[in-house]
Amino acid sequence: MFGNMIGDFVTGFQFLTRIPIKVQTHWTPESFSNSVKFFPLIGGIIGLLLAGILYGTESFWGAKVPIHLMAIGLILIEILITGGLHCDGLMDTVDGIFSGRPREKMLEIMKDSRVGAFGAMSFCLLIFVKYSLIMDIDPLLLPVAILVMPIVGRTAVVAAITMYPYARSEGLGKAFYQSAHKYTLWVAGIFSALLLIPLGKLVIISGVVGITFALLLSEYISKRLGGLTGDVYGAIIELTEIITLLVFII
Repeated sequence: MFGNMIGDFVTGFQFLTRIPIKVQTHWTPESFSNSVKFFPLIGGIIGLLLAGILYGTESFWGAKVPIHLMAIGLILIEILITGGLHCDGLMDTVDGIFSGRPREKMLEIMKDSRVGAFGAMSFCLLIFVKYSLIMDIDPLLLPVAILVMPIVGRTAVVAAITMYPYARSEGLGKAFYQSAHKYTLWVAGIFSALLLIPLGKLVIISGVVGITFALLLSEYISKRLGGLTGDVYGAIIELTEIITLLVFII
C-alpha cells in the first residue's frame, strides 16, 4: 500500500513538474486519479524551490539582484519547473471561452494545439500581472507569498476536479477526474491545511480567497462547457496563483 502511495505521488509529481526523479513509462488512469490528493504537497515542493531560490539569492550569494530581475527570474523558473503546462491550459481555455461559439465548438477550439489571439493575449497578461504583483508585494512577505502560491493553486484544482464533472468523453484530464471523489478532496485539504495554517493568518486568508475564486471560476466555466477539462484545470491553477498573490498586497 505504501509503495502504491509513493508511486501515485511520483505520477503526480512527474506530470505537474519537469523535475526528473524517476523514469516512469507506464501510466494508468488509476495512478493519475490517485495522485490528485498529493497535489498540495507537490505545490509545496514547487513553492519551496521558488522561495529557496529567492531567499538564497538575497541572503547567501552576496549579490544584490535588482527586484525586477528577480521577479522575471521567478516567473521564468516556475514556467521551467512546470514545463509551461498550466500556461498552455490557460491559453486554450481563454481561446475557447471567449470564442463566442456553441459548447461543442468551444471544446473543439480548446483541443486545437494552435494558440489564438485571445490565448496569446491571456499569456502576456498573465506574465505582466504576475510580474507586477511580485514587484508590489512587501519584500518581507514575498518569500512566504511565493511559497504559498503553488500550494493554493494546486489545492484549488483538486476542489475543481472533485466537485465538477468532466466535459469531454475522453482526454488526459479525465484520468484525474475518473476516480477522484470527496475522499480525495478531504485528504488534499488536510495536506493543504498542514502546510498553510502554521504560516499565519494572512496565508490562511489567501488560501480561502484563492480557493473560493477557483470554485466561482469552475462554476462559470462548467455552465458554459457542461463541465471542466484538463485545459481548464491548468487555467484554474494559474489564475488562482494570481489571486493568492493579490491577497498579499491588499
